[in-house]
Amino acid sequence: MKARNALRELAEMSASQWGMVTSAQAATRGVTRLDLSRLAESGDLVRLAHGVYKDAGAPSAAYLDVRAAWLSSDPARLASDRLGDGHRGVVVSGQTAAWLHDIGDLRSNRTELTTAVRRQTQRADLHYRRRDLPEEHVTIRDGLPVTTPERTIADLVEDRTDLSIVADALRDASRKYELDLELLADSLAPLAERNGHRKGDGIALLDQLLVIAGIDREAIAKQIASLDGIGVLVARNYLMNPPKIDLAALIDTTALQSAMRAALPQDKQFDALRAALSDTVLTQLPTAKMLEGLATSTWAENMNAALSAQMKAIAWTQLARSAAALDRTWTVPEEAET
Repeated sequence: MKARNALRELAEMSASQWGMVTSAQAATRGVTRLDLSRLAESGDLVRLAHGVYKDAGAPSAAYLDVRAAWLSSDPARLASDRLGDGHRGVVVSGQTAAWLHDIGDLRSNRTELTTAVRRQTQRADLHYRRRDLPEEHVTIRDGLPVTTPERTIADLVEDRTDLSIVADALRDASRKYELDLELLADSLAPLAERNGHRKGDGIALLDQLLVIAGIDREAIAKQIASLDGIGVLVARNYLMNPPKIDLAALIDTTALQSAMRAALPQDKQFDALRAALSDTVLTQLPTAKMLEGLATSTWAENMNAALSAQMKAIAWTQLARSAAALDRTWTVPEEAET
């Protein structure tokens, strides 16, 4: 095919995929590999990777090597058609996803892709991971299907990346995105045991990363206050292993104070807490029986709302302090002992 005709055919395809085209796509328009080689030799095309070319006159887009690797993973189909595959298609993941999200100081010398079926490649610059990704674990970033920040952070932990590096990525992600901490904890759950926590305790692993990251207390409080449905059982689990952070300062944040004030009607706040605390020493962590009793009490609906906002990040004694901060006229009786 004449060079002019070949370039016209290629331009129609490359215009919608960052100025790039694969040899398989070119073949559907009658442009042979020999035609592509000649166009590369003449300077009209730039060879980016095996079977992937870029129009030399097209603007240089960011992440060229990632885009080229993704195109080569399903070379016969156009990018516009493949984006509809969503979580069922080939998804950028791992350190490459972290780079696209601009979280952490991570840049691998290979492109990492996740697929639902097992794939192998001899290319040193490309790595495939097999996983069935849920729809909520995939987003679009710079025109590419990419794992969400939550899934990306979990993948970094799975790849045994140093936790301090993962914590840096988590801190960056918390500043750039509104993270779903519940989803992140669920994704971390299978990795908890090998990182020194109880089996399936993704919340504890997440807490560890938050502490390492040193995330701003007010930011943590706002995230906690936004969670729904955590409930008393999660509070019990968390309180058995409270994080080593300045909880006294955390409880005084505006977000947690507002959450409790909104969750408990004024006439219920202190009666409820007084009843719950009357049979226990204030410096003692709550028992499983006591917390489960709270979940079934007559004021459970209001109390659960407060617990989901408050008790994931505070010990039992700080909950009493929070009540006192709302009404300075109420103090815990000195004789309250078991």
